[in-house]
Amino acid sequence: MVDEFLNYLEYEKNFSKHTIINYRKDLDNFYSYLKEKNIKDVDVDFIRGYLKELYDKKYSPSSISRKVSSLKSYFKYLEAENQIKNNPMTLISNPKKQKKLPNFLNYNDLEKLLNTPDQDTEEGIRDLLILEVLYSTGIRVSELVNIEIKNINFIENKILVLGKGNKERYVYYGSKCKDRLNDYLKIRNARTNYLLVNKHGNKLNERTVRKIIEETTKKAGINVHVTPHVLRHTYATHMLNEGADLKSVGDLLGHENLSTTQIYTHVSNERLRNVYLNSHPRAKK
Repeated sequence: MVDEFLNYLEYEKNFSKHTIINYRKDLDNFYSYLKEKNIKDVDVDFIRGYLKELYDKKYSPSSISRKVSSLKSYFKYLEAENQIKNNPMTLISNPKKQKKLPNFLNYNDLEKLLNTPDQDTEEGIRDLLILEVLYSTGIRVSELVNIEIKNINFIENKILVLGKGNKERYVYYGSKCKDRLNDYLKIRNARTNYLLVNKHGNKLNERTVRKIIEETTKKAGINVHVTPHVLRHTYATHMLNEGADLKSVGDLLGHENLSTTQIYTHVSNERLRNVYLNSHPRAKK
Protein backbone atom coordinates (compact mmCIF):
# COMPACT_ATOMS: atom_id res chain seq x y z
CA MET A 1 0.00 0.00 0.00
CA VAL A 2 3.00 2.35 0.17
CA ASP A 3 2.79 3.38 -3.48
CA GLU A 4 -0.95 3.97 -3.21
CA PHE A 5 -0.40 6.03 -0.07
CA LEU A 6 2.29 8.19 -1.68
CA ASN A 7 0.13 8.72 -4.78
CA TYR A 8 -2.68 9.84 -2.47
CA LEU A 9 -0.36 12.38 -0.81
CA GLU A 10 0.94 13.69 -4.12
CA TYR A 11 -2.24 13.88 -6.21
CA GLU A 12 -4.99 14.37 -3.63
CA LYS A 13 -3.21 16.18 -0.81
CA ASN A 14 -0.78 18.13 -3.05
CA PHE A 15 2.29 17.31 -0.95
CA SER A 16 5.60 18.49 -2.38
CA LYS A 17 7.99 16.06 -4.10
CA HIS A 18 10.53 16.68 -1.33
CA THR A 19 8.01 15.58 1.30
CA ILE A 20 7.01 12.52 -0.74
CA ILE A 21 10.69 11.46 -0.96
CA ASN A 22 11.05 11.78 2.81
CA TYR A 23 7.88 9.76 3.44
CA ARG A 24 9.16 6.99 1.17
CA LYS A 25 12.52 6.91 2.98
CA ASP A 26 10.76 6.72 6.35
CA LEU A 27 8.44 3.91 5.25
CA ASP A 28 11.24 1.96 3.56
CA ASN A 29 13.20 2.22 6.80
CA PHE A 30 10.20 0.93 8.76
CA TYR A 31 9.57 -2.00 6.41
CA SER A 32 13.24 -2.97 6.51
CA TYR A 33 12.93 -3.18 10.29
CA LEU A 34 9.77 -5.29 9.91
CA LYS A 35 11.57 -7.67 7.58
CA GLU A 36 14.61 -7.86 9.86
CA LYS A 37 12.42 -8.81 12.84
CA ASN A 38 10.21 -11.09 10.71
CA ILE A 39 7.05 -9.41 12.02
CA LYS A 40 3.72 -9.40 10.22
CA ASP A 41 1.33 -8.08 12.89
CA VAL A 42 2.28 -4.62 14.10
CA ASP A 43 1.14 -3.47 17.54
CA VAL A 44 2.02 -0.52 19.76
CA ASP A 45 4.79 -2.45 21.56
CA PHE A 46 6.47 -3.21 18.26
CA ILE A 47 6.28 0.48 17.27
CA ARG A 48 7.85 1.49 20.59
CA GLY A 49 10.63 -1.05 20.04
CA TYR A 50 11.27 0.42 16.59
CA LEU A 51 11.46 3.95 18.01
CA LYS A 52 13.79 2.78 20.80
CA GLU A 53 16.15 1.39 18.17
CA LEU A 54 16.15 4.77 16.42
CA TYR A 55 17.08 6.45 19.71
CA ASP A 56 19.81 3.86 20.28
CA LYS A 57 21.21 4.63 16.82
CA LYS A 58 21.44 8.31 17.88
CA TYR A 59 18.82 9.66 15.51
CA SER A 60 17.97 13.25 16.40
CA PRO A 61 14.59 14.01 18.02
CA SER A 62 13.57 15.97 14.90
CA SER A 63 14.36 12.97 12.63
CA ILE A 64 12.43 10.59 14.88
CA SER A 65 9.55 13.06 15.05
CA ARG A 66 9.39 13.13 11.26
CA LYS A 67 9.37 9.31 11.10
CA VAL A 68 6.57 9.19 13.69
CA SER A 69 4.57 11.70 11.63
CA SER A 70 5.12 9.62 8.48
CA LEU A 71 3.91 6.46 10.23
CA LYS A 72 0.91 8.24 11.75
CA SER A 73 -0.20 9.45 8.31
CA TYR A 74 0.42 6.03 6.75
CA PHE A 75 -1.48 4.03 9.37
CA LYS A 76 -4.34 6.53 9.31
CA TYR A 77 -4.53 5.99 5.56
CA LEU A 78 -4.51 2.18 5.99
CA GLU A 79 -7.31 2.48 8.54
CA ALA A 80 -9.38 4.67 6.21
CA GLU A 81 -8.87 2.13 3.40
CA ASN A 82 -9.99 -0.71 5.73
CA GLN A 83 -6.61 -2.42 5.47
CA ILE A 84 -6.18 -2.58 9.27
CA LYS A 85 -8.65 -2.85 12.15
CA ASN A 86 -6.58 -1.26 14.89
CA ASN A 87 -4.23 1.70 14.43
CA PRO A 88 -1.21 1.31 16.78
CA MET A 89 -0.02 4.85 16.07
CA THR A 90 -2.92 6.39 18.00
CA LEU A 91 -1.03 5.58 21.21
CA ILE A 92 2.30 6.98 20.00
CA SER A 93 3.30 10.59 20.66
CA ASN A 94 5.85 12.65 18.79
CA PRO A 95 9.07 13.23 20.74
CA LYS A 96 9.65 16.76 21.93
CA LYS A 97 11.72 18.69 19.44
CA GLN A 98 14.80 20.54 20.57
CA LYS A 99 14.24 24.26 20.20
CA LYS A 100 17.11 25.55 18.13
CA LEU A 101 17.45 29.25 17.57
CA PRO A 102 17.82 30.01 13.88
CA ASN A 103 21.21 31.15 12.61
CA PHE A 104 21.14 34.58 11.03
CA LEU A 105 23.57 37.26 9.89
CA ASN A 106 24.05 40.55 11.69
CA TYR A 107 23.86 43.71 9.60
CA ASN A 108 27.65 44.05 9.19
CA ASP A 109 28.16 40.47 7.95
CA LEU A 110 25.20 40.84 5.60
CA GLU A 111 26.73 43.97 4.06
CA LYS A 112 30.06 42.15 3.65
CA LEU A 113 28.30 39.30 1.86
CA LEU A 114 26.34 41.58 -0.47
CA ASN A 115 29.45 43.59 -1.33
CA THR A 116 31.51 40.53 -2.31
CA PRO A 117 30.27 39.42 -5.80
CA ASP A 118 32.30 41.07 -8.59
CA GLN A 119 29.94 43.39 -10.48
CA ASP A 120 32.32 43.58 -13.45
CA THR A 121 31.46 39.97 -14.40
CA GLU A 122 28.19 38.43 -15.57
CA GLU A 123 28.40 35.68 -12.95
CA GLY A 124 29.01 38.24 -10.22
CA ILE A 125 25.93 40.23 -11.28
CA ARG A 126 23.85 37.03 -11.16
CA ASP A 127 25.31 35.93 -7.82
CA LEU A 128 24.51 39.27 -6.19
CA LEU A 129 20.94 39.00 -7.45
CA ILE A 130 20.65 35.53 -5.87
CA LEU A 131 21.76 36.91 -2.49
CA GLU A 132 19.61 40.00 -2.81
CA VAL A 133 16.43 38.11 -3.72
CA LEU A 134 16.89 35.57 -0.91
CA TYR A 135 17.43 38.31 1.67
CA SER A 136 14.88 40.78 0.27
CA THR A 137 12.03 38.25 0.03
CA GLY A 138 12.85 35.49 2.52
CA ILE A 139 11.92 32.79 0.01
CA ARG A 140 13.22 29.22 0.09
CA VAL A 141 15.91 28.12 -2.37
CA SER A 142 13.41 25.78 -4.07
CA GLU A 143 11.12 28.75 -4.62
CA LEU A 144 14.00 30.87 -5.91
CA VAL A 145 15.17 28.52 -8.66
CA ASN A 146 11.61 28.06 -9.93
CA ILE A 147 10.90 31.76 -10.48
CA GLU A 148 10.00 32.44 -14.13
CA ILE A 149 10.13 35.87 -15.74
CA LYS A 150 6.33 35.83 -16.04
CA ASN A 151 6.09 35.44 -12.22
CA ILE A 152 7.63 38.89 -11.65
CA ASN A 153 5.43 41.97 -11.48
CA PHE A 154 7.93 44.73 -12.30
CA ILE A 155 5.43 47.52 -11.64
CA GLU A 156 4.36 46.47 -8.13
CA ASN A 157 7.75 44.93 -7.22
CA LYS A 158 6.34 41.55 -6.30
CA ILE A 159 7.00 37.92 -7.27
CA LEU A 160 4.59 35.01 -7.39
CA VAL A 161 6.28 31.94 -5.86
CA LEU A 162 5.18 28.34 -5.51
CA GLY A 163 5.70 27.20 -1.92
CA LYS A 164 5.23 24.01 0.08
CA GLY A 165 2.16 21.98 -0.81
CA ASN A 166 2.08 23.74 -4.21
CA LYS A 167 0.62 26.84 -2.57
CA GLU A 168 1.16 30.14 -4.35
CA ARG A 169 1.89 33.42 -2.58
CA TYR A 170 3.26 36.86 -3.43
CA VAL A 171 6.49 38.16 -1.95
CA TYR A 172 7.76 41.72 -2.28
CA TYR A 173 11.15 43.27 -3.03
CA GLY A 174 12.55 46.77 -2.55
CA SER A 175 14.47 49.31 -4.59
CA LYS A 176 17.92 47.74 -4.12
CA CYS A 177 16.71 44.34 -5.24
CA LYS A 178 14.95 46.04 -8.18
CA ASP A 179 18.25 47.62 -9.25
CA ARG A 180 20.03 44.25 -9.03
CA LEU A 181 17.23 42.62 -11.04
CA ASN A 182 17.48 45.24 -13.78
CA ASP A 183 21.28 44.87 -13.91
CA TYR A 184 20.94 41.12 -14.30
CA LEU A 185 18.23 41.20 -16.97
CA LYS A 186 20.48 43.37 -19.14
CA ILE A 187 23.16 40.64 -19.32
CA ARG A 188 20.94 37.52 -18.94
CA ASN A 189 21.41 35.13 -21.87
CA ALA A 190 18.91 32.34 -21.43
CA ARG A 191 17.44 29.34 -23.21
CA THR A 192 14.66 29.09 -20.65
CA ASN A 193 11.93 31.20 -19.09
CA TYR A 194 13.38 30.66 -15.61
CA LEU A 195 14.93 33.79 -14.12
CA LEU A 196 18.24 32.35 -12.93
CA VAL A 197 20.44 30.56 -15.44
CA ASN A 198 23.95 29.14 -15.63
CA LYS A 199 26.63 30.11 -18.15
CA HIS A 200 25.02 27.81 -20.74
CA GLY A 201 21.70 29.61 -20.43
CA ASN A 202 19.97 26.74 -18.64
CA LYS A 203 17.99 26.79 -15.40
CA LEU A 204 20.08 27.05 -12.24
CA ASN A 205 19.59 24.25 -9.70
CA GLU A 206 19.46 24.37 -5.90
CA ARG A 207 22.83 22.70 -5.46
CA THR A 208 24.57 25.37 -7.56
CA VAL A 209 22.89 28.15 -5.59
CA ARG A 210 24.12 26.62 -2.31
CA LYS A 211 27.63 26.38 -3.74
CA ILE A 212 27.57 30.01 -4.92
CA ILE A 213 26.55 31.18 -1.44
CA GLU A 214 29.20 29.00 0.22
CA GLU A 215 31.98 30.34 -2.02
CA THR A 216 30.82 33.95 -1.65
CA THR A 217 30.78 33.55 2.14
CA LYS A 218 34.41 32.35 2.11
CA LYS A 219 35.48 35.28 -0.06
CA ALA A 220 33.69 37.67 2.28
CA GLY A 221 35.61 36.26 5.26
CA ILE A 222 32.46 35.63 7.29
CA ASN A 223 32.81 33.07 10.09
CA VAL A 224 29.24 31.83 9.79
CA HIS A 225 28.01 28.87 7.76
CA VAL A 226 25.69 30.71 5.38
CA THR A 227 23.01 28.78 3.48
CA PRO A 228 19.88 29.92 1.64
CA HIS A 229 17.93 29.13 4.81
CA VAL A 230 20.24 31.32 6.92
CA LEU A 231 19.35 34.21 4.60
CA ARG A 232 15.67 33.33 5.11
CA HIS A 233 16.21 33.44 8.88
CA THR A 234 18.07 36.73 8.49
CA TYR A 235 15.16 38.22 6.54
CA ALA A 236 12.67 37.23 9.25
CA THR A 237 14.85 38.38 12.14
CA HIS A 238 15.64 41.76 10.59
CA MET A 239 11.97 42.31 9.71
CA LEU A 240 10.92 41.68 13.33
CA ASN A 241 13.77 43.79 14.66
CA GLU A 242 12.57 46.70 12.53
CA GLY A 243 9.01 46.44 13.90
CA ALA A 244 7.16 44.05 11.58
CA ASP A 245 4.43 41.99 13.27
CA LEU A 246 4.75 38.22 13.58
CA LYS A 247 1.62 37.37 11.56
CA SER A 248 2.74 39.44 8.55
CA VAL A 249 6.23 37.92 8.59
CA GLY A 250 4.72 34.44 8.80
CA ASP A 251 2.46 35.14 5.82
CA LEU A 252 5.38 36.46 3.76
CA LEU A 253 7.44 33.37 4.65
CA GLY A 254 4.57 31.09 3.63
CA HIS A 255 4.06 29.60 7.11
CA GLU A 256 0.70 27.91 7.62
CA ASN A 257 0.81 28.21 11.41
CA LEU A 258 1.93 31.13 13.55
CA SER A 259 3.73 28.64 15.82
CA THR A 260 6.26 28.06 13.03
CA THR A 261 7.11 31.76 12.98
CA GLN A 262 7.28 32.09 16.77
CA ILE A 263 10.83 30.71 16.92
CA TYR A 264 11.96 34.13 15.70
CA THR A 265 10.52 35.84 18.77
CA HIS A 266 13.39 34.36 20.79
CA VAL A 267 15.75 36.40 18.64
CA SER A 268 13.72 39.62 18.62
CA ASN A 269 13.11 39.32 22.38
CA GLU A 270 16.84 39.86 22.90
CA ARG A 271 16.49 43.18 21.09
CA LEU A 272 13.57 44.12 23.35
CA ARG A 273 15.65 43.24 26.40
CA ASN A 274 18.43 45.56 25.23
CA VAL A 275 15.91 48.33 24.54
CA TYR A 276 14.59 47.98 28.08
CA LEU A 277 18.02 47.92 29.70
CA ASN A 278 19.12 50.99 27.77
CA SER A 279 15.89 52.95 28.14
CA HIS A 280 14.20 52.37 31.50
CA PRO A 281 15.45 54.71 34.25
CA ARG A 282 15.49 51.91 36.82
CA ALA A 283 17.32 49.55 34.46
CA LYS A 284 20.17 51.85 33.41
CA LYS A 285 23.50 51.33 35.10
